[in-house]
Parts: sequence; C-alpha cells; structure tokens
Amino acid sequence: MWSTDITYIRLARGFVYLATVLDWYSCCVLSWRVSNKLESGFCVEGLEHALQIFGTPEIFNTDQGCQFTADAFTGVLKAQGMASRMDVRGRALDNIFVERLWRSVKYEDVSLRGSTTLSALQRGLTDYVVCYNTERRHQSLNDVTPDEVYRTASGSGARMDESIAS
Repeated sequence: MWSTDITYIRLARGFVYLATVLDWYSCCVLSWRVSNKLESGFCVEGLEHALQIFGTPEIFNTDQGCQFTADAFTGVLKAQGMASRMDVRGRALDNIFVERLWRSVKYEDVSLRGSTTLSALQRGLTDYVVCYNTERRHQSLNDVTPDEVYRTASGSGARMDESIAS
C-alpha cells in the first residue's frame, strides 16, 4: 500500500507545498514534488513518477483533499487498476506514516537548513530524501533503512506505536 499527502513549507516569500508518495510497508519515499500552487498537477506528476519507477501497488491511500479527489488524480489510480482508500475526514492518524515523515522532514531538514528559495529547498530535500531512504535507520523497521526493507521485502514492515494505534 502506498499513500500520499501534502504539507506546506514556509520560505522567505510565502509558502510552497510538498507532496510525497510513500510505501507504507517500508516507509520508503518513492517520489516527491514541490509546487508553489496548491493544485492537483504536482501530485499527479509525483504519482506518475512513482508508478513509472516502482510499478503499481494494490492500494493507494489519500486524504480527502481536492487534489486527490480531482479527476486528474483519481483517473490515474483507475487507469492503473489500483484500489483507492481515503482517510476519514479530520483523522490525521489514518495516514500516520506520511504524517511522521512530515515531522522528520521539517525538524531534521527544513528548519535546520532554513532554505529561503525554492531552488535551495529542492536541493536540500533531494539530499534529505536520499539520506532518509538509504542511511537513516528507522526504529519502526527494526533499525534498518527504508530502502533496504523496500528492496528486499524483508523485516516485519513499519509498526505503529501502540499508543497511536489505539
């Protein structure tokens, strides 16, 4: 199962939006895109890129944002034969793995770098995602990297903390 979501990142002059496609089992970031417009186009681009590189998951999870309910986005899911699952409105924990990624991105990269331009942010995010996938060991993955779990389909996959799951 894959999922996607959008978060905003403040720059010196306004906001940009970051969308990622994440594999739930491995927590591997499969694709990401940044846009200064909150439209479905950059989300569709990220989805299509992940599909081109990694194939098609059985299930794709999103929230009920207009970017993910737009015909452009749902059309790609339907064309690929993926089952679509949407979070219950207002329940961020339904997409906990992407929400956890946002915390990591913002605390471990964005706030430390303090990027003021879109190009600087994109360079920083490129480095961060590579590190996140290939070097950063995850406690929820028994201290192996998302890339290792994704490539080998090993381990027990990501686990939710019991206090979050209940």
